[in-house]
Amino acid sequence: MWYDPMMIWLLKSPLHGFISKGVMLITVMGRKSGKQIPTPTNYLREGNTLWVISWRERKWWRNLRGGANVRVLLAGKGVEGRGQVIEEEKAVAQSLFDYYRKVPQYAKYVGVGLDAAGLPISADCERAAQKLVVVKIDFWGVL
Repeated sequence: MWYDPMMIWLLKSPLHGFISKGVMLITVMGRKSGKQIPTPTNYLREGNTLWVISWRERKWWRNLRGGANVRVLLAGKGVEGRGQVIEEEKAVAQSLFDYYRKVPQYAKYVGVGLDAAGLPISADCERAAQKLVVVKIDFWGVL
């Protein structure tokens, strides 16, 4: 993405506080290149687990197929963990429902509407699952 270098710089700078509450920097090892690939992304934190939604067309998450170690810069602090990608559409749809139930304000950005009770619409989650993947990152220790 055209803005990634700017976001990476900001997340690594002392000014990270302006965006760190909703954006982190994840670094994965390229399976073919062997190079470190830093990618700024939104996240949802649940204890020592981070959840990330990514467009299928992006490439960084493919390095997490089968599970892989990752490094995350979260609120200016570097932590390591294990990431795995959820690609199967039914599992992605359920994960999207769970994710947007917790942060409904972000659902509109991927075309997921909310019902009268404020819950994500399941059919929208199923449709969005065709274009999205979910990444789960577990950490050993305290974030």
